[in-house]
Amino acid sequence: MKKVILVTLAAIILLGIIIVSKSVGVYNTIISLDEGVKAQWAQVENTYQRRFDLIPNIVATVQGEADFEKSTLTAVVDARSHMGGIVKVDNEMLGDEVAMKRFQESQATLGNALQRLMVVTENYPNLKSNAAFQDLRIELEGSENRIAVERMKYNEVVKEYNTTIRQFPNSIIAGFAGASPKVQFSADAGASSAPQVKFDTK
Repeated sequence: MKKVILVTLAAIILLGIIIVSKSVGVYNTIISLDEGVKAQWAQVENTYQRRFDLIPNIVATVQGEADFEKSTLTAVVDARSHMGGIVKVDNEMLGDEVAMKRFQESQATLGNALQRLMVVTENYPNLKSNAAFQDLRIELEGSENRIAVERMKYNEVVKEYNTTIRQFPNSIIAGFAGASPKVQFSADAGASSAPQVKFDTK
C-alpha cells in the first residue's frame, strides 16, 4: 500500500513538473512573440516617420512654382498637421481596433494627398526638371515602398502571435499572462498599397 502511494505521489510530482515546464515554455514564447510585434511596430512607425519628415521639403520645393494648384498643396499640409509632429503611438493601440483604424485612416489621408500632389506635378516642367525635387520624389517613392513592406511584416508577426495565444492550452497561459490579440492592418484601398508616385522625367 505504501509503495502504491509513493508511486502515485511520484507520478503526480512528475506530472506537475511537466505542466510547469510546459507552462513556462509557453509563457516565454508568448513574451518573445509580443516583443517581436512591438519591434516590428517600431519599424512601421519609422517608415511612416521618414515619409512624414520628407513632406516639408517637398512642400517647400513645390511652393516655388508660383501658379501651383494651392488646393492640392493645402491638402497635404493639412493632412500632415492633423497628425501632429511625431509618428509615435502607444503600444496599447496595437490591441485597440478602433484606434488602429483611426491611425490607418489618418495615414491613408496623408498618403492619398501626397499621391495627388505627385500626379499634379506632372503638369509643371520646372518641377520635372528640378534635380532637388526629383531626389525628393525618389525618396518618397522609397518611403512608400518601405511602408508597404514593413506593414506586411507587421501583419505576419501579429498573425503568429494571435495564433499562438489562441491555441489550447496556450490560451490558458495567455489569460494568466494578460496577453490579448493584436490588430492587423486591414487591406483597404487607402492603406494596403503604396501610392504610385512615378512620373515621366523626360
